[in-house]
Amino acid sequence: MPPVDVAIIGTGSIGIAVAYYLVRDHGVRRIALIDPRPPMSLTSAQSGENYRNWWPHRVMTAFTDHSIDLMERLDEASGGRLNMTRGGYALVTRRERPQDLIDALHLGYADSPGQIRLRDSEGDYIPPRRTPWQGSPSGVDVLLDRALIRRTFPAFANDIATVIHIRRAGSIDAQQMGSLMLEAIREAGGTLVRGEVKSITAGAPFRLEIATPDATTPTTLLAERIVNAAGPHLQDIASMLGEDLQVECVFQQKIAFPDTLQAVARRQPFAIDLDGQSLAWSDEDRALLASDPATRRLTEPMKGGIHCRPDGPVDGNWIKVGWAYNETPGSPHDALPVDPQFPDSVIRAVSRLQPKLAAYIGKLPRGMRHYGGFYTQTTENWPLIGPMATPGAFVAGALSGFGSMGACATGSLCAAWIAGKPVPSFATSLAPARRQDTALMAELAGLAKGTL
Repeated sequence: MPPVDVAIIGTGSIGIAVAYYLVRDHGVRRIALIDPRPPMSLTSAQSGENYRNWWPHRVMTAFTDHSIDLMERLDEASGGRLNMTRGGYALVTRRERPQDLIDALHLGYADSPGQIRLRDSEGDYIPPRRTPWQGSPSGVDVLLDRALIRRTFPAFANDIATVIHIRRAGSIDAQQMGSLMLEAIREAGGTLVRGEVKSITAGAPFRLEIATPDATTPTTLLAERIVNAAGPHLQDIASMLGEDLQVECVFQQKIAFPDTLQAVARRQPFAIDLDGQSLAWSDEDRALLASDPATRRLTEPMKGGIHCRPDGPVDGNWIKVGWAYNETPGSPHDALPVDPQFPDSVIRAVSRLQPKLAAYIGKLPRGMRHYGGFYTQTTENWPLIGPMATPGAFVAGALSGFGSMGACATGSLCAAWIAGKPVPSFATSLAPARRQDTALMAELAGLAKGTL
């Protein structure tokens, strides 16, 4: 293979975005994207295709705001190919005026004061619509009036007491975003290499040994710089360089199906039930589940985070439901641990938020899709973007559950690091070197424990 300036390992949304911004912003043409699979076919194919700009920390809020800015420019320049909608996120709880959640909003928007609006009555509140992003509201509306919640979200359970409506949020078509980026990469002369990286020898240049389907021996590729964008195989590539990125992979699942009963309004935002969950079972089912160590946890109190949203076109009828309750790390080298019990469990859980969905318990449509993928994450659940310890090597990954919304910012930041150009102030906190910042790591540990 001819030598390249940059070899990017991984053709998910992240690797593709790094290549795109190298081409677009820095004029790099000799790029190789390497993957044994077709582009966007592993974790990226299981994307929730959502975005939002709120996080309980100003760094992550700045990161996702930057990514949304870039997505909007792409959508506009491509004539709307990203199909961006701006219905928002609705975070719901049965707690009256939850001050800890309101404080977390202020923490996330610390650099953008005046974004949070407490709604004790309707006032000038604008109800959600799955409309194009142009001209849509920003900031956050915190609905504290039950009558307003009933009028705005009639499908929610009557015991919902607070809805946090994140306005700069919605859905995108991640596959279309990847496709238009690949078109630009190919036009600039970038190449796709179908193969698996077997070894890397560091140096100037790097020497990559790649097993390709049409060769009996590995093929050698020389690259001045490399990018580890290998998704769930991030640590495999890091190990070839003798590095430990301190990441783990956790398998999460979703289902999607045609909502033939019209239980979920097409204008509904991405809705997340924040409250803990205890699933309702018959005595017989509960005893059966409790008798098996693999399913016993389904009979015990479980974490919140069940989510549901309309899927596909505004005039369609599909919905998507997920619940990232698994916290046990797994190996991406093993067979996908798809749980056949998951569809029934998640429908029972989401029907507590949206009671009409209970009609699907035991009666999910035959066209239902049950799928999942490995979330690659750090302990603090922040991405790793920037230089690795090995000179000339960079990482772009660990975007657990926010790969679609963070792809553009990740690609732009990593490309700037590679080109030696300035990066925004928040970017240094996303690089692997943040682990030497004891104050930041202590702050993140406090957030994880709920002490901040």
